[in-house]
Amino acid sequence: MPLSTVAAAATPLTDPRRRALLRGLIALGMGAAASPLHAGNGWPARPIRLVVPAPPGGGTDLFARTLAASLGQALGQTIVVDNKPGANGIIGNDAVAKASPDGYTLLFTYAAAVVINQTLQPKLAYDGLRDLLPVAQIGAGGNFLVVTPDFPARTLKAFVEEVRKRPDACDYGSWGIGSGGHLTMAALAMQTGIRLRHVPYKGVAPILADLQGGVINAAFVDTSSSLPLIRAGKLRALAVSGTRRAPATPEVPTMTEQGYPFDTDSWYGLFAPVGTSAAIVQRLNAEVNRLLANAPMRERFLQLNMGMAPPKTAEQFAQTVRADVGVWGKVIRANNISVD
Repeated sequence: MPLSTVAAAATPLTDPRRRALLRGLIALGMGAAASPLHAGNGWPARPIRLVVPAPPGGGTDLFARTLAASLGQALGQTIVVDNKPGANGIIGNDAVAKASPDGYTLLFTYAAAVVINQTLQPKLAYDGLRDLLPVAQIGAGGNFLVVTPDFPARTLKAFVEEVRKRPDACDYGSWGIGSGGHLTMAALAMQTGIRLRHVPYKGVAPILADLQGGVINAAFVDTSSSLPLIRAGKLRALAVSGTRRAPATPEVPTMTEQGYPFDTDSWYGLFAPVGTSAAIVQRLNAEVNRLLANAPMRERFLQLNMGMAPPKTAEQFAQTVRADVGVWGKVIRANNISVD
């Protein structure tokens, strides 16, 4: 029974004090209905589509499905993962940028797909800073520089020296032109003067396959899907980019620790189409941050080798996105990188 109906049935309306109490109770009920926990007039009332701009099986997909299962339980609705790989995240990002801002289409994407494309792809059909609304940051860390077991280097310094001896003889892979892996290697080459041949792929899974097959010598890959191969001795991790060592592989030092400064973290993020209501964004941000603080989720992130970032509001995450656009833009311009 509604709160106002209970009050009316229990008290005569002739007493001024009781009438005032009734008005207060009705106002309290209206205020609760307008709070973020009641976002979007009953949202979510049906399943939510979570677009992932990467193929199944890679790090982005693993984290997206981990979050989708827990977030769906928290919201009381199924979250359906929709993989839309290709073009360094552009295909999936574009689908969400053009979606209805009703809270039923969301984007789980990675840093490079948002911040790098802003500079690298000036003719995009969407604007990542204007058309995609940052909701919550998920994780913070870097990518592994890995080599095949027979590659004659066990440290980043030895890798640089080996590549310097044989310019353009080392083929390395990344998940696309302008990807985080591509630009991290470009930043390393800019510091050291080494020259390698870049082989772009559509995702990390085919990179790992070609590394094991000896097609390429080295690659930047995510720290999650590559972990079983590293532990099995089928790949060797020489360094991790970012500001910290990965939690499940503390023996692998950062690039900075080995004398090659690189202090930009990779991250995953939840985004919504611009125009999505503030109440829905606040609800999603609160639920994601609550889940990330829970022991089961933290343990799962540790298993997947991703560090946990301090909780951020949606606006704080937006500030991170804008800052990273500036950092990566400098690397792109300094190396004259283009997709042509």
